[in-house]
Amino acid sequence: MQNTVRRYMPLISLGVVTIVLAVLPKMGVPRVWPLYLFHFFVFLAMANMWNLLAGYSGLLALCPAAFIGLAAYTMTILTWVDVPFYVGIIAGGAAAALFAAIISPSVFRMKGVYFAIGTLVVPEILRLVFLRWRPVGGELHGGGAGYMVKGMAGVTMEHTYWLGLAIGVASVIVMGIILRSKLGLGLAAIRDNDATAASSGIDVFRLKLYSFVIAAFIMGVAGAIFYSYQGYIEPSAGFNIKWLMMALLATVIGGKGIEGGPLVGAIIVVIFHFQLARYGELNLLIQGIVLVIIMLAAPQGIMGLVRDVRKAGGLGALLRSASRGRIRARQL
Repeated sequence: MQNTVRRYMPLISLGVVTIVLAVLPKMGVPRVWPLYLFHFFVFLAMANMWNLLAGYSGLLALCPAAFIGLAAYTMTILTWVDVPFYVGIIAGGAAAALFAAIISPSVFRMKGVYFAIGTLVVPEILRLVFLRWRPVGGELHGGGAGYMVKGMAGVTMEHTYWLGLAIGVASVIVMGIILRSKLGLGLAAIRDNDATAASSGIDVFRLKLYSFVIAAFIMGVAGAIFYSYQGYIEPSAGFNIKWLMMALLATVIGGKGIEGGPLVGAIIVVIFHFQLARYGELNLLIQGIVLVIIMLAAPQGIMGLVRDVRKAGGLGALLRSASRGRIRARQL
């Protein structure tokens, strides 16, 4: 009985936390809380999926903005032809997943830094396309092909908050399922050495494709939910590198390749998002500096540091072990 309870404790804890978060807007909390939590849910979903790609699949994909912007535009365009926005959110995720499947044969041919650079240019290409293409008629808003999201009358912050909660929790559940399945084991083998994995009979392309498409779908849904809350999208924002920075920061700060890493990292990124907004264009620069400091101080991220401290038997023991290691390195 105790083993059964221990086994399902993470799932029970997740259910309890989800229920508490779901009723939070009805508890008379300050109005800013749901706003902060909404951003946390969206960033958590993005970070979990980037962790799936970079942390577990060995795919340093720098194209989250492509999935987010494409899904958000799909959702927005559909509202202009009287499709409900919540249907458009799922359709946006499907469009992002389809796009990922289409480009995968090309980008998977590239390895290492070439793969990273190849995926980095994809959002920029889409940004240029949407700057010049008017997918629906009517008046443009703002710079480029910007559009308002229609059909949002009567949709409150509570509704978008619950949608954000749903995609955040879904990303946690999906990651839990993948990491405890054959797909997770195969991805771990590919991350360590894809040539060795292929020689062992693992279909490297197929497993990479699965993770790429799953990540694109959930990132796309998260992006569509965010822009349904925002109520407006234009190319320079939808395909902006800031989306990559959010996912990358949350994953690296929390701990890449660690299941709980994006959760901790997303909390810190939300704080950065609101506290650094006042600095305008310097925002990304400051985040980049913080990222470098974190990578130097704790290469495995916060959760990786916590894990190392636990294994060493305390922070003092970890520091002594590191000191002995440096002494041996000098002697060699």
